[in-house]
Amino acid sequence: MQTRTLGSTGPAVSALGLGAMGMSGAYGAADRAESTATVHAALEAGVTLIDTGDFYGMGHNESLLAEALRGRDRDSYQLSVKFGMLRGPGPEFGGMDGRPEAVKNFLAYSLTRLGTDHIDIYRPARLDPAVPIEETVGAIKDMIDAGHVRHLGLSEVDAATIRRAHAVHPVADLQIEYSLISRAVEADILPTLRELGIGLTAYGVLSRGLISGHWSAGHTAGPGDSRATGPRFSRGNVEHNLALVEALRRVAEAKGRTVAQLAIAWVAAQGEDIVPLAGARTRERLAEALPATELTLSADDLAEIEKAMPPGAARGDRYPAAFMSGLGAGN
Repeated sequence: MQTRTLGSTGPAVSALGLGAMGMSGAYGAADRAESTATVHAALEAGVTLIDTGDFYGMGHNESLLAEALRGRDRDSYQLSVKFGMLRGPGPEFGGMDGRPEAVKNFLAYSLTRLGTDHIDIYRPARLDPAVPIEETVGAIKDMIDAGHVRHLGLSEVDAATIRRAHAVHPVADLQIEYSLISRAVEADILPTLRELGIGLTAYGVLSRGLISGHWSAGHTAGPGDSRATGPRFSRGNVEHNLALVEALRRVAEAKGRTVAQLAIAWVAAQGEDIVPLAGARTRERLAEALPATELTLSADDLAEIEKAMPPGAARGDRYPAAFMSGLGAGN
């Protein structure tokens, strides 16, 4: 497994990270034993970066990772943790809490659930509009100084917020959705990251499975699957979007690759400062994603891929309307 460094101040991590959200019910029921086996398989393949959030399954995901990582050398992997998203006892979200006292409270719970004495990259999941980013980042800086956190990260914020946060403490990376059909980051955010020496960890590289090559127009999201409310999966939009996937499939097959491998490799090819996260929740999907790190795309390949899936060609927002206003970038 190749490695990439997250910005000028961040850690060296595997060129492909593992996103663990799907192991805690975001896309319907997940098998705990299979999830644990997938984490083990990722580590054995050289994946070192594991991304989670304290609100994934209301702590379920962190507890799962603690179990899966028990007995492993703590210096052999990096934990990226998002915090601050408020949940209720049902599926609803209740906004963000970025107050300094809340930051330290969230961190204390995460350290306990994960069974570790430090988190490698700690980041607010979204911007709290009621709290200046300087105050939230200042609290994380305090935790870095105390040894509980190694690096500061951000998630889904705009270029101006990145600059303000970076002025308080160096930001290692921004986590944001980036894929062939989600490219808003390219306009202002990615140039800002590169100017400041900040890395990017890209989630949603397969657009929640939509451009994985495994989704079909007749597929129905099951109970608890958040894709049931995803605009890009809605009737009318999904058929159009899957036609783009079929065009991409023809490019992939000509190279002897799967659609998912080509889509992940495209993200990785956008810069050495970008680390894609594979949201695999089974060993089968992980095994498909891993070869993408070995795929080198030429200029002709990239042009062919963009012809099959041009910027802005997808239909539908990447999140339901209620969530779009909290994002630092659009689609």
